[in-house]
Amino acid sequence: MSPHPFNVGPFQVGPDYEPLVIAEIGINHEGSFSKAIQMIDDATQAGCQCVKFQSHVIDDEMIPNNVIPGNATESIWSIMDRCKFSESEEIALKKYSEDKGLLFLSTPFSRAAADRLHKMDMAAYKIGSGECNNYPLIKHIAGFGKPVILSTGMNDIVSVAPSVEILRAAKVPFALMHCTSMYPTPYTKVRLGALADLQTAFPDAVLGLSDHSLGNYTCFAAVALGARILEKHFTSDKTWPGPDVSISIDPQELSDLVQGSSAIYHALGGGKTILPEEQPTIDFAYACVVTIAPIQRGELFTPQNIWVKRPGTGAVKAVHFESILGKIAQQDLPVNVQLAFEDYA
Repeated sequence: MSPHPFNVGPFQVGPDYEPLVIAEIGINHEGSFSKAIQMIDDATQAGCQCVKFQSHVIDDEMIPNNVIPGNATESIWSIMDRCKFSESEEIALKKYSEDKGLLFLSTPFSRAAADRLHKMDMAAYKIGSGECNNYPLIKHIAGFGKPVILSTGMNDIVSVAPSVEILRAAKVPFALMHCTSMYPTPYTKVRLGALADLQTAFPDAVLGLSDHSLGNYTCFAAVALGARILEKHFTSDKTWPGPDVSISIDPQELSDLVQGSSAIYHALGGGKTILPEEQPTIDFAYACVVTIAPIQRGELFTPQNIWVKRPGTGAVKAVHFESILGKIAQQDLPVNVQLAFEDYA
């Protein structure tokens, strides 16, 4: 069994396609519609193909609480209540993104949010790590029949497996995103080896990385290890407030991620062979066997009368040098000429 590629809107994702980079705007807009628009514009300018938001219907998502996330100083209820967008605002953001040529995704954190996105005709559903083992919600979303991109932070293979079985049973294409839910994630906790674990356990899954470490290093490495969807938190301005801004990449870093992940993808594969395109370099860079002193017919070839020099346009390359020593010259040879095979017996 091998990963099953699939379409997310106009984009194909899978082992044989360039990585899809998702700019996770999330709640970095802090509830400001104008900031959200600016980030869409900046993601477009950076060459990104996809922006992702979060869809919060608070009453259906959680009960009132005072739980404070590790990367914040206020309760999760307060944060989400301040940062949520209305349905009409999300519809407007989707249209604006698509008019820019971007794929618009949003993560639902409740059944009501999922239903709202379903009415908006989402191309796919990105499910966050916190919902990875929320099997009732995953089953509800899988029922829409659209591709699912599932983050797996705070979960192991055992807890991911039931979600995968739900997706398989619904016959929806899916990707699994390795993730560490620490903000920021120290490089020692990124654990890119988990990509191989996911591929072994779920060989039909497209792999990805939802990354919370600083910078793009780990995403670049993940491409070499098979990740074909990359997600990073994104902000237009790192001085803006917000719990996720400090771990977000800015427009220049997003541009680097898009270009770098593409370059790494195209550099993968192949084997240690000589390319036809290397011939012009071979012509000047290789060494050939040449005379370094005049040689008469019948004379033996020795290190005193032959050696190896560039260019590489001669017939007898340096690799043959040792085998020619002691052989007999078949004709007179002046100094500084490249040997031909017929020059020796």
